[in-house]
Amino acid sequence: MNRRTLLAALPWLGVARHLAAAETVKVVASFSILADMTQVVGGEAVTVASLVPVDGDAHQYQPTPSDLTSIHAAVALVENGLGLEGWMARLPQAAGFKGVRIVAGAAVTPRQMEEDGRSITDPHAWQDPTNAILYVRAIAAGLAKALPDQATAIAARAGAYIAEIEATDRWISSQLAGVPREKRVILTSHDAFGYYGARYGVTLRFVQGISTEGEPSAADLAALIGQIKREHVRAVFVENMTDPRLAATVAREAGAVLGGAVYSDALSAAGGPAATYLEMLRHNTALFVAAMTGA
Repeated sequence: MNRRTLLAALPWLGVARHLAAAETVKVVASFSILADMTQVVGGEAVTVASLVPVDGDAHQYQPTPSDLTSIHAAVALVENGLGLEGWMARLPQAAGFKGVRIVAGAAVTPRQMEEDGRSITDPHAWQDPTNAILYVRAIAAGLAKALPDQATAIAARAGAYIAEIEATDRWISSQLAGVPREKRVILTSHDAFGYYGARYGVTLRFVQGISTEGEPSAADLAALIGQIKREHVRAVFVENMTDPRLAATVAREAGAVLGGAVYSDALSAAGGPAATYLEMLRHNTALFVAAMTGA
């Protein structure tokens, strides 16, 4: 290439470098709630894929061969931790993953619950928005490590997102402020709202335990139905990723109604009522408050 040709090509080389710099990189998250958080923090610098699909159950997910391919190509891998994704343990190594591994819930102080005589860590920490702020900070730090040239923009997006989470937290508190404590009782199909209940003074009852894998005994169901009647629980809510039949039976036997679908472990599809983490919190709260107040 002569000098004149080279000079003529320089502007196009600059455009090519700009386009290359503008290309997004791939990040993988274990489930849809983390994928949403990661996309907000990463912005246009990343394309985030979720292993567990929307409306999917992270407790019972079975990884596929395509997951290995997806993880191998990623610059960062975001997981919840707190014992949620047992199936994740060997995936990164099996996929030959060389990127940054981010445990979003690493800084959370976990809730401990008793189940079948054992102390169980509740992994659903994102249901408390103050924990979600810890998630966002962990995700931002991990993405900045994976993409150091984007660190400033990542920090700015994380800061703006945290402000939105804080505003949503205040909104939830305001919605529940007018509900007497004795009426702040909800029944869901499995115990995924413990952090929410602890944050906002809501008493939780549930058909299944921490994991959706177990089934309650007949004696457990009878005790639950009796308790629902005594506490005058108005509605039973079913999570979007669980089979509604058991909860429907409990509601019928207890004289309660089957409430609308709430979202705990997974978001809805795009265009649904809970397509983002913040939409999920607001959707659930609106349904809960309506049930508590009989609205």
